[in-house]
Amino acid sequence: MDGRTRRYLRGRFGDHYRRTEVAPPVAANEREWGYIPWSEAGTTMVRHHSFLDLVGGGDLGDFLAGERPRHVYFSAGRYDDPGADSMGRKGWRGSDLIFDLDADHLPGVDPETTSYADMLSECKAALLQLLDLLEADFGFEDPTVVFSGGRGYHVHVRDPDVLELDRRARRQVVDYLLGEGVAFEDVVATETVAGSAGRSSPARKRSLPDGGWAGRTRERLVSFVDELLAMEESEALERLQTFEGIGEGKATAALNAARTNRDELVAGNIDVHPAVYSVAGLLFEEVRREQSAPVDEPVTTDVNRLIRLPGSLHGGTGLQVQRIDRDAVASFDPLVDAVAGTFEGNEITVDVREPTTVELGGETFRLSEGVGSLPEYVGVFAMARGHARKAAE
Repeated sequence: MDGRTRRYLRGRFGDHYRRTEVAPPVAANEREWGYIPWSEAGTTMVRHHSFLDLVGGGDLGDFLAGERPRHVYFSAGRYDDPGADSMGRKGWRGSDLIFDLDADHLPGVDPETTSYADMLSECKAALLQLLDLLEADFGFEDPTVVFSGGRGYHVHVRDPDVLELDRRARRQVVDYLLGEGVAFEDVVATETVAGSAGRSSPARKRSLPDGGWAGRTRERLVSFVDELLAMEESEALERLQTFEGIGEGKATAALNAARTNRDELVAGNIDVHPAVYSVAGLLFEEVRREQSAPVDEPVTTDVNRLIRLPGSLHGGTGLQVQRIDRDAVASFDPLVDAVAGTFEGNEITVDVREPTTVELGGETFRLSEGVGSLPEYVGVFAMARGHARKAAE
């Protein structure tokens, strides 16, 4: 980035912070703070600051308006001495449980061919899956949801019970969310029941209990059975045979068992017939693949991780790092709702270095190479992303 562009963006970031109130996180005094300035050196972080080191005799707003940083971070960790210059001397007290969803890392997303808007749309779907898992399976209430300002979303869990989890425990949480290391047999509950007349040994009853991956599989199985029962028999048998390992005989047996035992299946009993048990196992694999949350493991397991400050600006896009109310997540549009009001209503002149398309503010802008005038929020985005530079006025 050339000097004129860097000075322009730093100045306008400062203007934004002078007119915007940014709230610090809870326990701000117990956290390490860091930031990346608009310097020729690139993206070298200034870190190991306490909140008091950062703001001096002022407040967070004074620091942001004065320093005009490119990026701002605070730690998930809470410490006795957050400003100590080494992690070993900080005195760790606990850490928020942080989840990061990055569009670049999502299955099926190729950053080279997928548009920024489509990447964010895919990431939003993954966010909704993550929140469902955190709330339904873990019982976490009121997680803090944040658009990162860049390629995805962060979720902060600050329940007292999670603060002292070590790296291994956090890794187990990640494994669960990813569905890793979980086999169908692990989620099936096995109960010993009395044997039928003429049998000397007790029998087993296998079922899918409520909740977790078992409950999700149970819901899918019941839904699948209802779909089958609504079909013509030939269509239902054909559908069953699309599963690997399910031939005509097993398909016929599974369909007959589903017809006569639907109430048992609704109750979770999958031992009505071996063929039904097999289908349930195959559906489990689908559920695990489709409903897992592709979180970034290193972020969650790192108890010392620095995370972006909600309310700050992202130096790589000019968009706001924005907290989202839980009931507004489904309708949130980052390319509209995270556009900073400071950059709206103005036109600026930029020199587009390479043709590109920018979808922002509910409109699509096709930028041609050369000098031209753009709405400022589009120009800021293009300059921050490296597609343009500030032209002389």
